[in-house]
Amino acid sequence: MDQARTTISKIFNGEPRSYTRFNLTQNMEGDNSHVEMKLSSDMDDEMEANGVGENQHNRPYYQSKLNQRSPKTVCGFVIAILFLFIIGYLIGYLSNKSTDKTEITSDCPILNEIAPVRPEAVYSLDWSDLRALLKKKLTTDNINSNLKEFSSASHQAGTSGDEALANKIMGKFKTFGMTPWTDEHYVKVHEPAVSKNRVLFRGNVVGTTEGYLAYSAVTTVQGAALYAHYGRAEDFRRLQELTVDVNGKVVLVRAGLLSFAEKVANAANLNASAVLIYPDPVNYSINEDTALFGHVHLGTGDPYTPGFPSFNHTQFPPAKSSGLPRIPAQTITMKQAAEIMSKLGGRTSPDGWSDGMLEGTMYRLGDDQDNITVEVNNVLVEKKIHNVFGVIKGYVDADQYMVIGAQRDAWGPGFARSTVGTSLLVELARTITDMIKNDGFKPKRSIVFASWSAGEFGVGATEWLEGYLTSLNLKTFSHISLDEVVSGLDSFKATASPLLYGLLESTMKQVSSPVDATKSLHEQFAGSNWEKAVMEPMGLSHSAYPFQSFSGIPSLSFRFTSSSKSYPFGTFEDTNQNLEQYTSFNTLKLAKTAGEVAGLVTLRLVHDRLLKLNVEKYTSVIRNYVSQIRSKLESRQMSGRLPSTVTMQWLLSAQGSYDRAASALVSAIRNSDLEDMEQCRILNNRIIRVEGSLLSPYVSPRESLFRHILLGSGSHTLAALVNHLEAIKGGLESADVDQFKNQFALATWTIQGCANALAGEVWDMDNEI
Repeated sequence: MDQARTTISKIFNGEPRSYTRFNLTQNMEGDNSHVEMKLSSDMDDEMEANGVGENQHNRPYYQSKLNQRSPKTVCGFVIAILFLFIIGYLIGYLSNKSTDKTEITSDCPILNEIAPVRPEAVYSLDWSDLRALLKKKLTTDNINSNLKEFSSASHQAGTSGDEALANKIMGKFKTFGMTPWTDEHYVKVHEPAVSKNRVLFRGNVVGTTEGYLAYSAVTTVQGAALYAHYGRAEDFRRLQELTVDVNGKVVLVRAGLLSFAEKVANAANLNASAVLIYPDPVNYSINEDTALFGHVHLGTGDPYTPGFPSFNHTQFPPAKSSGLPRIPAQTITMKQAAEIMSKLGGRTSPDGWSDGMLEGTMYRLGDDQDNITVEVNNVLVEKKIHNVFGVIKGYVDADQYMVIGAQRDAWGPGFARSTVGTSLLVELARTITDMIKNDGFKPKRSIVFASWSAGEFGVGATEWLEGYLTSLNLKTFSHISLDEVVSGLDSFKATASPLLYGLLESTMKQVSSPVDATKSLHEQFAGSNWEKAVMEPMGLSHSAYPFQSFSGIPSLSFRFTSSSKSYPFGTFEDTNQNLEQYTSFNTLKLAKTAGEVAGLVTLRLVHDRLLKLNVEKYTSVIRNYVSQIRSKLESRQMSGRLPSTVTMQWLLSAQGSYDRAASALVSAIRNSDLEDMEQCRILNNRIIRVEGSLLSPYVSPRESLFRHILLGSGSHTLAALVNHLEAIKGGLESADVDQFKNQFALATWTIQGCANALAGEVWDMDNEI
């Protein structure tokens, strides 16, 4: 190319130029015309230096008198001009192409905008170093200091005590170098009225009713008493088997095993007129006059803004959650319950129902003479609450983050309910920021620390989730709840997304037991079958539930607890002194161990190149449900209750699609260059999509808040399909074959959609279904 350019330059007897410019003009007067050819350099000033300046552009041209020349001369002249034009065009093209390469440098902003930039590697500490640092920096002295600072006798949601704690947490986050912020919500909650709620038995007031249940129906009802054990679905089925009618009865049930809201919903489904809930001595070691507090909304979030956030007096048409009970519900004390239960008539209760307060006496179910009046006068008020946040931004994928949250409010002292979790939240924030500032830790992903208000009403966290749902389920890859992490000593329990099972198990093997330092948590509490010993189903009573089942964010909640007695959450006996009794004065040790578990899970998720979320774990969960459905469906077809056209083919195909997609992802990870951060990000994006893809897109969050088809609740879940097949078997009123077919098809496609999301790009999806 250089030789060509030199040769061409010699043709024009000049120095090599970077490009040649032709200026062709035609004189419009008559037949006269002229052709101008100018040689140009890259810069105008260079042109002037070589004697080719502006004056040259304006000098006179001498016309060519073509009509005076012979035709042969004219043709030769034209051919020469064309030849020179072609040569000049080629020279200009080649020189401009070369110039483009040499003039634009890497400092050019346009180039930097367009050219792909490979992110530089961010080097952090080794995992063993991180573990040692966390254990060293997370101290019982600091936790104890936080416990003293954040303990409060009165910090109910929306009160000055709650706001004072929020300001303290904001101040702490600022001292750690964070830029904290708050979300402000105006939520509706129930408070006791001046005229307190009352319970009358056979026309007489039974004791003093101090406790209450928020979101109960506000009314007065009467009905015959009926004892229903814990108020579980199986307890009411047992009563139906005994031909006991629940319709119109005031049902008495023990606290425990499931949430207050689920007990009330179970009774309301059978047309009970009211529900009374009491703490039985078999479950609780509390004073006989201790009142219980809670709520009975079968859902989470503000029930008067269902499915959308209550930001700044959100203006929407009046709405109510479908989870609000239509019957009144009230708590009574152990003393009040004993007074009623000791006088009940009727038939004796089923085996196993008489192990509580009336020692040595069989419980009776009650009869028509045991009339109870329930009067609920709760007042609905609006409260302003604040959720407080601080963030540690990641160094590589800052737009991928996990959330660590703790409830801040409580009825009464709420020491185990909220103070311990809040103290650990602040201490983990301090520890990790200190590791970044002083020890060179560089988390690849971001960590959001969240302090929730109105947790006692199940409101604060859900309002935030509702406000940012579209962003959170695409970017938030995990959530850890610190609520109720310490309430006992002899048992360790957890509930989590199956994606987090493996990470929790490995973490338990790396943390020393607070009971015996020579053993790990896994050795102390798990044994050979750790899932059976440790893991529990995630339900409405768990603070991680809305993250998991409403937002599709893999969540973890765990706790040290007592295997014999329930801790008095939701009472004024939730104090520091009582917690020490339940933990045999090991509260600080247990809190530190709980902090290590939460801290190690967090660090693992933000340190490693690939997210430690096991997508293959859902394979067995889905397969288990599909197996149950297949067995029951084929049985119903054999009995003629389902037509043969209802086939398992598509559900089995969807299950197979998920199996193959999960296996393919594991194989892709195994064969990928994990030093390539862009490749890791692509793989992580596929992993993050899994949980959110298990939210049914076919139900409204207003009607069915918990849309997760495996861990949620409602007719869209696989568990509901199993139950529907049972209803079809029994010929119950709730059985509807056409409705079952529809639910069956939508659940099938939700699983297939999850498999497609896991597969990655559209060309990798399995279209067999």
